[in-house]
Amino acid sequence: QVQLVESGGGLVQPGGSLRLSCAADGSISRMNIMRWYRQGTGKQRELVAVISSDGSTNYADSVKGRFTASRDNALNTIYLQMNSLKPEDTAVYYCNVYIGRHYWGQGTQVTVSS
Repeated sequence: QVQLVESGGGLVQPGGSLRLSCAADGSISRMNIMRWYRQGTGKQRELVAVISSDGSTNYADSVKGRFTASRDNALNTIYLQMNSLKPEDTAVYYCNVYIGRHYWGQGTQVTVSS
């Protein structure tokens, strides 16, 4: 059983920045691949970023160059630094890990609006 807790969401103006955190209740060093997803109102959940145990990352085209995923195994936490935010980034953001089954956090709301 894995529990994931996201935090760091909020209201930000276009062009602003936020850093999301996802804390796991166990060691993430055994969690090879962790992911960030988002789901806007009335939209399907979409993959935003992937971070592997070695720190390598992949991003959706829509966030490349603006978002940066990272992880701190000592703190059992992954992060999503989001810069140059746009209104279309508004969504609930979730972290995810697959260990036999998918585990999800409760999500954190990000709203980009002037």
